[in-house]
Amino acid sequence: MTDEERQRFENAKKKVRRLRLFYIHLAAYFVFVALLLYNLYIVSGPYKNNIISLNLSIIGVWTVIIIVHGFKIFNEKRMFKKSWEDKKVEKFLKEKDEKTTFWE
Repeated sequence: MTDEERQRFENAKKKVRRLRLFYIHLAAYFVFVALLLYNLYIVSGPYKNNIISLNLSIIGVWTVIIIVHGFKIFNEKRMFKKSWEDKKVEKFLKEKDEKTTFWE
């Protein structure tokens, strides 16, 4: 195995590990959010408003963390890749008339 193949293999292993950890994080998020939502349903007593505020804060912060983690993991999968941009530039250069459609 050459150094380049070994490096590609190590990078692939790191990506798979990061993806696996993200899915574990996502599963834990769903379990704990379900438990917190159940807690919102059953809570009563003089500290009800404080408990509800704390639970909703935890859900909100953890949701932001999950979104950031997901963007960090899936940053390679962009909607508009460089090749798409290059194709669009070529298309616009080839067009002779200046008309564009509503969506472009």
